[in-house]
Amino acid sequence: MTVIYDLEHITTYRYANPVTFGEHRAIFLPSGGYVGRILSYSLETNIPSKVRWIMDTLSNNVAFIEFSEPAKELIFTCRVRGEHFGIPAIADFPLDARAKEVPVQYTPDEWLDLSTFMRPHAEDPDGSVAAWAKSFVIGDQDVTLDVLERMMDKIWNTLTYQARETEGTQSPGETLRLKSGTCRDYAWLMIEALRRLGFACRFVSGYLYDSALDGGEVGMTGSGATHAWLQVYLPGAGWRAYDPTNRITAGYDLIRVAIARHPAQVIPLTGSWFGDAKDYLGMDVKVSIRKLGTLPEFEQI
Repeated sequence: MTVIYDLEHITTYRYANPVTFGEHRAIFLPSGGYVGRILSYSLETNIPSKVRWIMDTLSNNVAFIEFSEPAKELIFTCRVRGEHFGIPAIADFPLDARAKEVPVQYTPDEWLDLSTFMRPHAEDPDGSVAAWAKSFVIGDQDVTLDVLERMMDKIWNTLTYQARETEGTQSPGETLRLKSGTCRDYAWLMIEALRRLGFACRFVSGYLYDSALDGGEVGMTGSGATHAWLQVYLPGAGWRAYDPTNRITAGYDLIRVAIARHPAQVIPLTGSWFGDAKDYLGMDVKVSIRKLGTLPEFEQI
């Protein structure tokens, strides 16, 4: 089944007086591949701007926006219509024998390609992240898929989701200490823990489609907003999705926008402005995802 969807992502910055703007960098546009296809897209601003698109080092779609006029309000509106093919269950991709137990054995070519995603990025001064990671492979509990499921379940069962307006991502150690965090914090903790067990992992930024939204309800944590999860490379299965915020590993809910070694590489929107610091009044983000139908149904609309 293929899901056809419309996505709208609106970010609004407000100021007390007109300010000028430096270049902004936006990562809004979903990536294609076997999980989906973009049918149409647009990126608009409320004041005159010049937009140029590039593909970065990890093949993410990145827009750079330049402005020539001051304003009291800056609005970015990204609209996308796409096809989402969904993420098959891992049972459909048998693991190679060398991937069935921890540590996973990567070939020399795989290790060379994946080394940047295997090396821990965050510091662990007290060893708490390493100790937490090792707790999942104590004794003979080293079956790869079981380790991944137990770690994801542990985050989901023992941490409290806590949305916050401040930018950035907590360190994995801080998330363990606070026992709470956002989807970005959950994903980053699991990535850094798995890297300490020898897994190649990457951070994923995107959107969470929740069918409950079609009925005016919210069923999953983080739906109707930007979302974050991770992918783990498993020989035989390739890059596999793990969303510890909602315990998702397959299905149609995760719409990938960008991948990264660490969260700071894929902040959805960054930029600068020039004026009195007291002029900044705040920002609002609104994300809506609407399912138009499955492909056979959509062809009849």
